[in-house]
Amino acid sequence: MAQVPSAIVSHKRQVCSLYKRALRNLEAWYDRRNVYRYRAVQLRARFDENKSKDLGEGIRLLACGQRELFETKHFQPRNFANSAGGCAFEREVIPPDWVLDYWHPLEKAQYPEYFAKREQRKKEFVTWWEKQYGKPDPKDLGHH
Repeated sequence: MAQVPSAIVSHKRQVCSLYKRALRNLEAWYDRRNVYRYRAVQLRARFDENKSKDLGEGIRLLACGQRELFETKHFQPRNFANSAGGCAFEREVIPPDWVLDYWHPLEKAQYPEYFAKREQRKKEFVTWWEKQYGKPDPKDLGHH
């Protein structure tokens, strides 16, 4: 939510985001589950006691909460492995489609419906390409 201007995001959504970020910060500070749960219950009680305040007071409390979170932020916060900042972020390599053209026929035989549909789609694509851009000139293909 850092890139979305706060005027667009509702107050309720900002409070929920603050709560979740505060819980994640507690997870980083307390590695023993019972201590973390105790602190999480205390945090929830702080949020619940201010739930019925008017909007003006809520905006002030939200700013104070964001400041407090900033001041108590863990020096090395935990990141999920596949999330931005995690150790495995964007590590999965998705191979391009042409790699399937080099599969051995015995490998292709294990997925007959898929490869039949794929060949059909490749033909449809070639037809579309020739209709859109015209057939390639044999002189331009580099065959001498």
